[in-house]
Amino acid sequence: MSLSKPGSLSLVLCAAVSLAITGSAHAATTTGPEVTPAVQHDTLHSLRGVMPRPDDFTKNSHAHPAHRLPFIDGPGTQTDGAVQSSPTGSFAPALGAGFDGVGQGFSGPQGTFTVNSAPPDTNGAVGATQYVQIVNSAFAVFDKSTKAVTYGPVTTNTLWAGFGGPCETDNDGDATVVYDKAAGRWVISQFAVTAAPYYQCVAVSATSDATGAYYRYAFPYGSTFPDYPKMGVWPDAYYETFNMFNGNTFAGAKLCAYNRNAMLSGAAATQQCFQLSTSYGGVLPADLDGATAPPAGSPNYLMNFGSSKLNLWKFHVDWANTANTTLTGPVSIPVASFAAACGGGTCIPQASTSQKLDSLADRLMFRLAYRNFGDHESLVVSHSVQVGTTHKNPYTGVRWYEVRNPGTTPVVYQQSTFSPDTSYRWMGSVAMDKMGDMALGYSVSSSALHPAVRYTGRLGTDALSTMQAENSIIEGLGSQSGNNLARWGDYSAMTVDPVDDCTFWYTTEYLKSTGSFNWNTRIASFKFPGCL
Repeated sequence: MSLSKPGSLSLVLCAAVSLAITGSAHAATTTGPEVTPAVQHDTLHSLRGVMPRPDDFTKNSHAHPAHRLPFIDGPGTQTDGAVQSSPTGSFAPALGAGFDGVGQGFSGPQGTFTVNSAPPDTNGAVGATQYVQIVNSAFAVFDKSTKAVTYGPVTTNTLWAGFGGPCETDNDGDATVVYDKAAGRWVISQFAVTAAPYYQCVAVSATSDATGAYYRYAFPYGSTFPDYPKMGVWPDAYYETFNMFNGNTFAGAKLCAYNRNAMLSGAAATQQCFQLSTSYGGVLPADLDGATAPPAGSPNYLMNFGSSKLNLWKFHVDWANTANTTLTGPVSIPVASFAAACGGGTCIPQASTSQKLDSLADRLMFRLAYRNFGDHESLVVSHSVQVGTTHKNPYTGVRWYEVRNPGTTPVVYQQSTFSPDTSYRWMGSVAMDKMGDMALGYSVSSSALHPAVRYTGRLGTDALSTMQAENSIIEGLGSQSGNNLARWGDYSAMTVDPVDDCTFWYTTEYLKSTGSFNWNTRIASFKFPGCL
């Protein structure tokens, strides 16, 4: 969660993410969703015609302080039951062209970006001809072939210029971008939470051109703060999940579906939502990869984790008769034992500074990537876990899973914690190509290492639950220090090119020099040579 405006409510609320994820299962089926219309919608005829304000990136820098979260993986510090300490003999696929994204000093046709908040909440998505990257207060569009920036950097609320209300005036961050592969559309969203009532602002492109027209919506959440929104694309809806707060008190996860068919044409749209109890938070919706749709009528799958388990929900939405909309679950899926990295809090060391970084290990990491292979369905996802101890402090690794058959009897087909040495690995994102090959990107740091961006991967034919030797995307040249700035990332994004369904694109943050409010981001692509 990130805000670009000093004094915003998120400075307090985002620090108080006390997610109690260890509760027992509740009723298996929930009916009667909350149904609310978008309070406003319109059409932006061309993003290229919007002139950004030149002073948008010059506000005073600020951070969102991190508080240690309660244990969300059971009492004590369980030994990790799935550590892969030695990678397979092969190396992850060779890196393609890498280039800098939005960050300190980044320049494009619309100006130069100045960091004014942290963390950057880096994420991105790849489309037919473009790559769109979005950070906590800005975004840019790149030509996929040349890697040149063709639009941006501009503040994210540029998308709502002329819309009116908080979506236009606020630029509060926690933004995500996903690509609707079946429709060839971009879906960009961020919250407007400077003051209640709160909104989620959603823009759906009218074509596959991210710089063209958009259909724009504002969905309401009243006085309950909708923190950490995450989106997934599904045939029947755009699914968005939140961690809800009443003041500083966690109110449980909220799971929502937006009417995709209506939004693809710019028509009036409603949302249908289910509010979970305070036993559940950090829920991710499934995001569809590949050209094969889920089985007809398939619900969206949603997931979080508890004490050495994953929890799975099924959200079936009916737009014609909301009484038929149901949420079923959670189904508890046992996994190898683990303890959250840093106990869910801050412990990641960096070279040349005593400042530690936040693990954000209290939740699964964006995305929950779904793929239908015809003979089976797969979900892949990751989170940060404790691996061992060094200098009296536990180091960390990235736990990843492939869950198969979520529509029938879900089972963990394979799982592993990637930790080839005692450096700290965290803030991962994982995806799978059409061949069943996987790629996992993450940050790496230690007391002797500036935060770096690296990745690993596996072929579908490799031994189960193993990753290949890691490769580097970029090695950081500085550490984040000063201003008690512990926040890092909040999330990153591994996505798959919809054209060849083979090429992985990954983006996250790094620093070119030691300091505060001077982060940079990197975008890189690669693919396994056997994927054609």
